[in-house]
Amino acid sequence: MVFYFTGTGNSLYIAKQIEKDPVSIPQVMRKDPLEFSAESIGVVAPVYGHEVPPMVKEFLRRGRFHTDYFYMILTYGNRHGGAAKLARQLCKECGISVHYINVVLMADNWLPSFDMEEQKKLDKKVEEQMEGICRDLKERRHWISPVTGADRAAHLEFLERMSRMPEDAWQHLLRVTDACVGCGICQKVCPSGSIHMGNGRAVHVPGNCQTCLACAHSCPQKAIGLTIPEKNPNARYRNEHIRLQEIIEANCQTSR
Repeated sequence: MVFYFTGTGNSLYIAKQIEKDPVSIPQVMRKDPLEFSAESIGVVAPVYGHEVPPMVKEFLRRGRFHTDYFYMILTYGNRHGGAAKLARQLCKECGISVHYINVVLMADNWLPSFDMEEQKKLDKKVEEQMEGICRDLKERRHWISPVTGADRAAHLEFLERMSRMPEDAWQHLLRVTDACVGCGICQKVCPSGSIHMGNGRAVHVPGNCQTCLACAHSCPQKAIGLTIPEKNPNARYRNEHIRLQEIIEANCQTSR
């Protein structure tokens, strides 16, 4: 049993390498109770600021996982900042015995820092990374990805920057421009229901936004931008192996 959270398809692609039909966390969160039993249970998620998204944290806190082997695979694009250690601590706080945590380097889709056209050109050897991970999982290896001093320094630097910003800063990162034609795709790819259609155009509602940027990356008009500068406002990203419809099916919180 494999659960996943995805904004632009990276983590979904990884989850599908492990199991043919992985389970969407945004969809399963509608269920109560969140109780699961399987020989092995895995969670595949991106890291934002070196930690899993808020919804994934809530899933782990609310969930009850009955298994002999629990693992996490974390996707990242530049620096993971000791994400495995942070995830292990989160599991401990949630009462989850985690046996394996690994990280996968992929395209970085964080628009303020990276040009998506350049990211698409990079070969980060994802398949080679996954060969080793899938072998580990098959063998039920017990292992946590190591954390270096550089990783710890990167995370401390991030926390220091965040301490100078308002607590809800990321809730106000998105803006809808006049280029919006009201197609509704942004609403369908939002995993937290933070976008709705009003008067024929998209409206972003802060409060529960996961900052996954699925809406910005999926908008065909590039009508959703950021309130801070982007590296390349004309470039967007979706994992080449994942269709838009798959992201909609994974994240949509309204009737389709």
